[in-house]
Amino acid sequence: MIWLTWRQYRVQTLAALAALAAVGIALVITGTQMRTAYDGDVAGCSTTCEAAKNAFVHEYETLAALVTGLLVVVPGVIGIFWGAPLIARELETGTHRLIWNQSISRSRWLAVKLTAVGLSSLAVTGLLSLMVTWWARPLDEITSNRFDPLLFDGRGVAPLGYAAFAFTVGVCAGLLIRRTVPAMAVTLGLFAAVQILMPYAIRPLLMEPVRAEVALAGLGMAAQEGRPAEGAAWSATDILLSGDGENAQVKVGLSRPGAWVLSDLGPVLNSAGEEMRGSAGCAARETDPLRCFAKSDFHVAVEYQPGDRYWAFQWIETAIFAALAGILAGFSAWWLRRRLD
Repeated sequence: MIWLTWRQYRVQTLAALAALAAVGIALVITGTQMRTAYDGDVAGCSTTCEAAKNAFVHEYETLAALVTGLLVVVPGVIGIFWGAPLIARELETGTHRLIWNQSISRSRWLAVKLTAVGLSSLAVTGLLSLMVTWWARPLDEITSNRFDPLLFDGRGVAPLGYAAFAFTVGVCAGLLIRRTVPAMAVTLGLFAAVQILMPYAIRPLLMEPVRAEVALAGLGMAAQEGRPAEGAAWSATDILLSGDGENAQVKVGLSRPGAWVLSDLGPVLNSAGEEMRGSAGCAARETDPLRCFAKSDFHVAVEYQPGDRYWAFQWIETAIFAALAGILAGFSAWWLRRRLD
């Protein structure tokens, strides 16, 4: 049975290994060049370090987006091209009956297919994730923005969970629909929907956020979007002035190196927790808000996830998708035994 599965999927497996090798060679070459540039221009800088960081990020940001995007789509591709046809093609052509008449039970038939092809999927995704995480480390050290939805999905162990989930979604879709192309389309739609839903609706609920009052005195503007000022614990990303006169209002958005800030822009509060408006709250068009904040005891309330929780989120999300993959595999086994003719 293992030999038969290998014969059926040897072309896809060899193609995946060839693509993985090509990508790996490209990542090693460009990653080595990136580290040489980082050591010379950023790590070794004595003056104008901020400009050196900006230039480094600007030089590699397009390539980094392509590399990260590649890892983000690979689990979906595995679900579409490996998971969906796994059972659907056999049912569509009727070859499953021939195999079942060769003293091979349905459960064994499914178990071998899920194990052999599923483990191959995880191996490909794991190796690619390892290479991409290594490749992007200099950029991640500068941007300190690993909770960004695209970066989070394209680093660490989370892609393994996504690959397992996408693969079993494809298997289930093929088993229920019994047609390869519709099953591939359903797999694509479901996986894309989950990948959008997870970072924006579910991930923020996985752990209770830390709540803090950030003093505005000494607050600086972020050096770049999503990247706080060098050496600062907190930086302002946005300062929004609205209204006029004594009803004018200032709202401040904050960032912290490595942290995931969940709060939107918050109003300026005094020591008693009351919102300050108008000139008394630095909300005047002729006023430089940062200079005004420096002379005040104002603060902004913020909710965030600290940077040291990054790996906790990675493992929790991986466990969730692995559990979903296990449930889908169990459902497939039950459906195959009880409902399939």
